[in-house]
Amino acid sequence: MAATRADLFTFFEDLGIEVTTEDHPAVFTVSESVAVHDRIPGGHTKNLFLKDKKGRLFLVVALHDAVIDLKTIHQKIGAQGRVSFGKGDLLAEVLGVQPGSVTPFALINDREAHRVTPILDAAMMQVDPLNFHPLENTATTTVGRDDLLRFVQGCGHEPKVIAVSEESARQEA
Repeated sequence: MAATRADLFTFFEDLGIEVTTEDHPAVFTVSESVAVHDRIPGGHTKNLFLKDKKGRLFLVVALHDAVIDLKTIHQKIGAQGRVSFGKGDLLAEVLGVQPGSVTPFALINDREAHRVTPILDAAMMQVDPLNFHPLENTATTTVGRDDLLRFVQGCGHEPKVIAVSEESARQEA
């Protein structure tokens, strides 16, 4: 059974991670969340649930305005062949969230199987704090950058900080 928002906040407490959360009307896309951006400081994000040709799963997390080339990202993240978006039923099965609510916090639902490889964009990891949905798109939770890493590791994953956006690639060049 997928973790609830309350389970997530208990897990934060267990890890000693402080967060703040603001409820708001449901937002399903980055463009719908612009009004939220104005009220909540920090880096706002987008999350891409991707699958490669061999069925390996990736969760790519980047700033909301990052430009990510889906035709070449497989070379950066170590995927086998080009990637495509994972379908909603697979997303629900593996991460326990619905489309529009994708978040790195959903890794709480992948603590045993470790089916997903978390990819954190290098440009995003220069921003502190960061904002994500707390497993549902009717709220935004703010977390420190280092606490995000601690959360991902607490879920049993080793996050890969990789320049996947065009902005990140320019910054590293």
